[in-house]
Amino acid sequence: MDLILEMVDKYMHKAFSSLHPDIEWTELEDNGAVYYMNGKNGTAFDWFVNAHFPFFYMFYNDQEQLGAAKGILYPDGNFTVYVFGDKGHADPEELGFNVEASPLELLKLAAVLNENADDKKIWDSDIRKIDTDAMPDDDAVKKFIEYEEYYKPMIERKELWNKTAVISKKVRTEGWKIGYGARTEPTNDNDSGWYFGAGNEEDEYVNNVDNLELWLIGSLLMYEPALNELINSPYGTAVVRVDHDRFEIDSPGKNMLVEKRDS
Repeated sequence: MDLILEMVDKYMHKAFSSLHPDIEWTELEDNGAVYYMNGKNGTAFDWFVNAHFPFFYMFYNDQEQLGAAKGILYPDGNFTVYVFGDKGHADPEELGFNVEASPLELLKLAAVLNENADDKKIWDSDIRKIDTDAMPDDDAVKKFIEYEEYYKPMIERKELWNKTAVISKKVRTEGWKIGYGARTEPTNDNDSGWYFGAGNEEDEYVNNVDNLELWLIGSLLMYEPALNELINSPYGTAVVRVDHDRFEIDSPGKNMLVEKRDS
């Protein structure tokens, strides 16, 4: 098994036993095996979009099989372990460790896990059962790095998640759906540059700050998921609603649908 994964295994067990010394390893699934939980997002997605490896998990060996410990390994070697007591029902306690490995070594591990787990459709497996003894060559690492380009739109959307957008109060207080949006250069680091409105506002209304409010982009996208694919459009973009659940980039002659939400 790869040396980094050996350290992951060591720290997971160290964290758990330090907080629950009374619990025997036989009370954990497969005597405390550590599982690589790549089945939800996959190695490349988590590495490039979430900036960490997929979670490492130990589980309780009972009918519920809830998590006993969760480990998060970051590209800088920081390793955070959350330990769950009461058979997984208690709130976790957090412990921090550092894996002694260079950024390149961690990148190579991500590449080999992608190659020998994800590509082989080995999901949520015991880390001892994944072939990680041989590190990938330069071509394999280069191939893994190329995934970043594929995930770039998702990365950009995530970077926007906690930035703000200016929203017309007609959307929240009067029940109008978002019908129009325009993105300009941000005014500060927390600003996404986006304005969204119902599409039937007069200039006088929009120019009055009392008629506007700030929303986080994350909240906006939960409110209006149809904007998800366009939210990272470049500055200078305008979008319009063209159907009940669809937006398009605005262009001359494009019809905008202005409507209220169902009460």
